Amino acid sequence: MQRYFMNLAYLGRNFHGWQRQPNASSVQEALENALSTVLRSPVPIVGAGRTDTGVNASTMIAHFDLEDAIDDSKNLVRAINSITGPQIAVRWIREVHPEAHARFDATSRTYHYYAHTGRNPFSEGLSWEAPANLDFEAMNEAAKKLLTTSDFTSFAKLHTDVKTNICKVTQAIWRHPYPGERVPGCAEWIFEITADRFLRNMVRAVVGTLVDVGRGKLTSVGFTEIINRRDRCAAGTSMPGSPLFLHKITYPYITV
Repeated sequence: MQRYFMNLAYLGRNFHGWQRQPNASSVQEALENALSTVLRSPVPIVGAGRTDTGVNASTMIAHFDLEDAIDDSKNLVRAINSITGPQIAVRWIREVHPEAHARFDATSRTYHYYAHTGRNPFSEGLSWEAPANLDFEAMNEAAKKLLTTSDFTSFAKLHTDVKTNICKVTQAIWRHPYPGERVPGCAEWIFEITADRFLRNMVRAVVGTLVDVGRGKLTSVGFTEIINRRDRCAAGTSMPGSPLFLHKITYPYITV
């Protein structure tokens, strides 16, 4: 049995997340259907994570197993892309060792949440239009607390099947993605957060609570108090999913 890693990107707006589910379209289902069509047999796929409805991925890694080796991976990539349509783009497929696991072997994941101040027609639907007076400096000061936090219950979706809400965040910062303004009068921002694992809805809840800091509704001390309460109801609202991108995944044995 041969195991393969697949590197892909997708626009999430027309999918109900990554994971296959009944009566709703998903990225996993679209890829499994395409692979099964090309290879003429069912091919289950395991993803590195489970993005929510509407959330995008500029990088997602998935693995699948085949009994026979792939003769031409580039041709397989072209065949898959011709079936899935323009909202999914498979970049490459590579053979890995048989025990490699797209989800469990990942050592870190990085998400980007896009925001902008001022009207920007080029970010429509993929970036959140923030108030012009949002205090990003205060938001960054509060975000530093995430680096010394281990229990993220306050930012976890309620009633899930996860066994622990412990995560290790190694980066959390608002920054400009470009050296200048691409659109005059429009400042673009990215919230970049890296951790060993993420809980469902965690990034969107963190961003929503940081936005409360930026609006002046919450202080940095208040942000810390919310973390310590370990109560999702105490944190801010969950932000829209469409500006959120799974950006990077790292493994100890492969560069993606």
